[in-house]
Amino acid sequence: MPSALDHPQTRTDLAATRAGALRWIGGGAVALVLAVLLGVATTRVTEDGGQRVPFAGLLVVALVLLGVAGLVAGVGSWLRVRAWTRALGETGWRTGRLRIAGPALMRISPDDSAEDVDLRLLSTATWRTRAVQRLDGGEVRFAPVSPGRWVLTADGTGTLYGAKS
Repeated sequence: MPSALDHPQTRTDLAATRAGALRWIGGGAVALVLAVLLGVATTRVTEDGGQRVPFAGLLVVALVLLGVAGLVAGVGSWLRVRAWTRALGETGWRTGRLRIAGPALMRISPDDSAEDVDLRLLSTATWRTRAVQRLDGGEVRFAPVSPGRWVLTADGTGTLYGAKS
């Protein structure tokens, strides 16, 4: 059986998912840099006898929190993509029909066996959940990436979706 990475769309989907992770990391880093610059600028203005900048402290705190959250989300996503890449190089795609059972619940009826696979989508993002829901009744590719963890995709999605059993 050829590995999932041999499929022409898999590398593109992995690259798109990796790019999303890097955007989160970049956005988090930019927010932290802006927090530092705003903090330094505010301090300079007040040390030089200028008036206090209203809400500057609150904005710095918000930027730090958003920056840290963006970095955590981005690094987590990037590490997940690395693990998926490694796992997909060792296993092949299985195909099946996707059935949606709830907002994040799904069942895949594999083409190669009679045993269905029940999964729960890992993403909590509404747009990702709705994207998977639009695949209801469609043909998907799925593969195990670790015990109890799966990755699925379909033609035209341009990304990979993580799920757990």
